[in-house]
Amino acid sequence: MRDKDYNLICVLEASLKNAYQLVQYIEDAKAAGDDELAEWFSKIQHNSLKAGEQGKRMLASRLS
Repeated sequence: MRDKDYNLICVLEASLKNAYQLVQYIEDAKAAGDDELAEWFSKIQHNSLKAGEQGKRMLASRLS
């Protein structure tokens, strides 16, 4: 589908889903004693959350 708002919603969903899934990956890495991997996952999670927040703001402005 070639719809900019639909695309925004898809990317927003993917970003927030990724951030949610990374919670488990971070816990798994910490449980395995791999702090480097846990930190890397945490950085990716931060970026996904940031993208999600930006996406929510953009979607809200387009719906109003």
